[in-house]
Amino acid sequence: MNVFEGNLDGKDYSIGIVVSKFNEPITSRLQAGAQEALEQLGIAAEQILLVRVPGAFELPLAAKVLAQTQKVDAVICLGSVIRGATAHFEYISEQTSRGIGNVALEIGLPVIFGVLTTNTVEQAMERSTASERNKGAEAAHTAIEMITLLKQLRQSNVRPSGFLR
Repeated sequence: MNVFEGNLDGKDYSIGIVVSKFNEPITSRLQAGAQEALEQLGIAAEQILLVRVPGAFELPLAAKVLAQTQKVDAVICLGSVIRGATAHFEYISEQTSRGIGNVALEIGLPVIFGVLTTNTVEQAMERSTASERNKGAEAAHTAIEMITLLKQLRQSNVRPSGFLR
């Protein structure tokens, strides 16, 4: 059996962070968590490109354009959508998650979903604390692990026996 698994050595990579300005008290904490985690994983500050967009809905388009520049090895999308009294939450959450996933599949680059979709401000604050629970930091770890995993897969010449060509 051939096993492929990413690692957390990020010293040779560049990362894009696309962060929503909407719900800024939360998204700024996600951004800080992501940046701190990236630096701990070997990414220098000058290897991080930061893009700010108005809201979560705009994350996928900015992530796609950033990924197309080929200046980054992964894009981390950070935002916070908090349920309100209308259906707006469902529309924004669904389109944002679908858009981010589509960008990753279309571009072939890790595009990480670091968007909080919570019922309350308190839940969002809890998930953006400066601790191991910070979802921005978690997204940073996922980005590096996916970069290194995809690199292994793309460099592999291994074919399972009986594999049809």
